[in-house]
Amino acid sequence: MSGLPSFLLPLWEDVTQAYRQAPRDYPFDLRSQEVGRVTYLGQGIARCSGLTHVQSEERVLLPHQHQGMAFNLDPTEVGIILLRDSQDLQAGCEVQRTGQVFDAPVGEALLGRVLDATGRPLDHQGAVAFSQRRPIEREAPAIMDRAPVTEPLQTGIKVIDALIPVGRGQRMLILGDRQTGKTAIAVDTILNQRGKNVVCVYCAIGQRISATAKLIQELRQRQAMDNCVVVVAGGDTTPGLQYITPYAATTMAEYFMEQGRDVLIIYDDLTQHARAYRELSLLLRRPPGREAFPGDIFYIHARLLERATHLRSHLGGGTLTALPIVETEAQNLAAYIPTNLVSITDGQIYLTPKLFQKGIFPAVDVGKSVSRVGGKAQRPAYKAITGDLRLTYSQFEELESFARFGTRLEASTQQTLERGRRVRAILQQPQFAPVPVAEQVAVLLAVNQGLLDPIPLEQMALAQETIRRVMVQEFSSLCDHIQQGKSLTAADQQQLLQALSQQLPKALELDPPPPQEDR
Repeated sequence: MSGLPSFLLPLWEDVTQAYRQAPRDYPFDLRSQEVGRVTYLGQGIARCSGLTHVQSEERVLLPHQHQGMAFNLDPTEVGIILLRDSQDLQAGCEVQRTGQVFDAPVGEALLGRVLDATGRPLDHQGAVAFSQRRPIEREAPAIMDRAPVTEPLQTGIKVIDALIPVGRGQRMLILGDRQTGKTAIAVDTILNQRGKNVVCVYCAIGQRISATAKLIQELRQRQAMDNCVVVVAGGDTTPGLQYITPYAATTMAEYFMEQGRDVLIIYDDLTQHARAYRELSLLLRRPPGREAFPGDIFYIHARLLERATHLRSHLGGGTLTALPIVETEAQNLAAYIPTNLVSITDGQIYLTPKLFQKGIFPAVDVGKSVSRVGGKAQRPAYKAITGDLRLTYSQFEELESFARFGTRLEASTQQTLERGRRVRAILQQPQFAPVPVAEQVAVLLAVNQGLLDPIPLEQMALAQETIRRVMVQEFSSLCDHIQQGKSLTAADQQQLLQALSQQLPKALELDPPPPQEDR
């Protein structure tokens, strides 16, 4: 350093040599003290110059306690996404590096809290006493660190648990038009995890604040909030905050997974997340592609959902199950974002407005829904009945359209239609009423074996209540066996059907069935 006085040169050489030999011993990198200037300020973004050594996704500080994240690293300027409204910022203000990539709080203290992606509490219960912070962008577990998906995640919804099972560690897409009950399925799944040691993380992206507040109130009233974390980026927040929120929520969920626990995370919804990313990309002048989405729109969702997995036992054996929600328009499953996510996930639950308008809840289209994990993540008791049940329901849906023409039908065809109508009635379920596994099996077995065929459709709800009561009161040991993952033997089925055939006529005030030899 020729500009220093001669008596300071030895000191400068000592400091330089020590820094080069042990740079990690210093509390910060000298380059993190770089200060830049904002050259352009837009709606939710800023461009600045002077941050020569800034790294991608690094947290930067702006005046008035504003935070941003370095997003575009161009040769002459840096594109920054802002996490708050920028009305009190202006061009020319300073931007300071922190030397840290953007992170989110993690820890047990997050349970029962409502917060945003930065850790700021939104429930007026004081600051969150988190134990540590972790980067929001983390590598997904390697293939050799993953175990097969074998354990079911019971949703408590009969049509899903029986016909479209979800496994712990699976990525199951929920898609459908607006107001078809997508969030209702997610909420019922959270409610069904009470007492099962499953941590639930609900991530709201671009939703109305009133709708999110109502959802949180429902969780609290039904005692499901104690084991739940709610991460919110409302529709009135900046697109930058909406973009980072699902990554931050996944980091919070991964903390529990790495402790060996089972975690459920719900993204509601990734359509709004894709739109927020498109807005940021267009403002930062990234090249647009199909429907003005940038070319890496597939990658931002793939690297997010790839973090859901089942870890091997030597890593704790924890699971992270992802239920992303996507909104379709006019039942168009071939749109850009839905097709991207269908190819990323391990199955999809499709809700159709046609069933919703008929008052069939949940409005799940069994024909267009599929689980690519399937029976591998389903309890053995289901396997004895779900194969015939799905076939019966599919045949019914095909025949129902022809029956509308008023043509004369054969007796076998009429029987298939009557059975299908009862299967549809049994699969209907009100919200906030999850059904335990053993009771589901009993109801599905009864309808699959034709025990409900003589019962009028208007009495199906009462018949279902009777079956559930008989199963709980008279077959408690069988309920425990089913819950423990044991199969349902032929003798168990016969004994259960015999008890139900005696109890149903009494409860519904029907004539008893004729003797076996008279049939």
